[in-house]
Amino acid sequence: MKTTTRLLDLTAAMVLVVYVSFSPPLVSGEPGRRVSMTLVRDAAALGAFCLDGSLPAYHLDRGFGAGSNNWLLQFEGGGWCNDIASCVERAKTRRGSTRYMSKTVVFTGVLSNNASQNPDFYNWNKVRLRYCDGASFAGDSQFGNGTSLLYFRGQRIWNAIILDLLPKGLAKAHKALLTGCSAGGLSTFLHCDNFTSYLPTNASVKCMSDAGFFLDAIDVAANRTMRSFYSQLVSLQGIQKNLDPSCTHAFFPEPSLCFFPQYVLRFIKTPFFILNSAYDVFQFHHGLVPPSADQTGRWNRCKLNVTACNPHQLDALQGFRKDMLGALMNFFRNSTRGGMFINSCFDHCQSALEETWLSPTSPRINNKTIAETVGDWYFGRGEEAKEIGCPYPCDKTCHNLIPASTSDFLVNLDI
Repeated sequence: MKTTTRLLDLTAAMVLVVYVSFSPPLVSGEPGRRVSMTLVRDAAALGAFCLDGSLPAYHLDRGFGAGSNNWLLQFEGGGWCNDIASCVERAKTRRGSTRYMSKTVVFTGVLSNNASQNPDFYNWNKVRLRYCDGASFAGDSQFGNGTSLLYFRGQRIWNAIILDLLPKGLAKAHKALLTGCSAGGLSTFLHCDNFTSYLPTNASVKCMSDAGFFLDAIDVAANRTMRSFYSQLVSLQGIQKNLDPSCTHAFFPEPSLCFFPQYVLRFIKTPFFILNSAYDVFQFHHGLVPPSADQTGRWNRCKLNVTACNPHQLDALQGFRKDMLGALMNFFRNSTRGGMFINSCFDHCQSALEETWLSPTSPRINNKTIAETVGDWYFGRGEEAKEIGCPYPCDKTCHNLIPASTSDFLVNLDI
């Protein structure tokens, strides 16, 4: 499990690196806006620390004009650590300490302040919450053995950042959207209703998860690797007391199941939008085919290049998509205020970059981009904004992280 843990964290970083390498250039030719880091100075008084004891942080880009009273908060992603060894290692990196983080970050995609790239949210106050606890901002514990001291304080970090933002205008928000990618997308499920409780009762508050709908999947070796991983994570970092009490009561005696979005979703009261690929690369590599389930390497070529998958492997991928849609079906049919965009790209996180959020070549379902679908849902434009794409290989609008067609090779090689 230690190896799996490090791979979960490493893959989160690799996904971003590969994506940048494989994506075409920004359509506008303009660089994203760099935003400086703000340390939460009052966090220490709340016991809110990163894994290594450093102060938590966020990046705030002020809104302007008609968006001055509207707020968009984005949880940063980056995997998890579910045992002491991996958390000790994580604490020595930017995933566990603000000491190692870049002091400025580029705001693109849903965080862009360019009206042509982000027409619905460009002038809002936009915040990126830096991720340094290793448990989707949900833990509340610590570990010390005389040699190592680790702070599992994600829940307190979340509270400290919100309390720091309230007097900066968040307390008077007219509209607000809480979002996040990957482990940050999972955070959105865990904190959505709590976010609403901080804001004015007459504010329009909604939440969106990007690549955060992690399935309680059965892997190709018939094991529940992600369930075991999350169970250890919840136990180690003291997460159970911060999970939705209605959910933990319903799933007693396995309350850690409520860390999975598919189980907590029906208890969330705030309007919610789910953005996910049905063939999410991270889940493909660690939920469906984790290293522990493929020790002989039979899936290696398939995991790096979908066109190399054999019929049996393609059947497993289609089964994973079927399971994801099955887990979402109640939400799809019965949620009157929910939205979704479930496409068939081999991707992971699609709202953070212009190429996939809104560009001439960005992914589409029924000729609608992700940005258009999210905007229609948030502002109530038209009918229900619930889009499900056709299964692989029919979607020709994808930006795939791994080759999924012969044309991907041309994109990846920049030909």
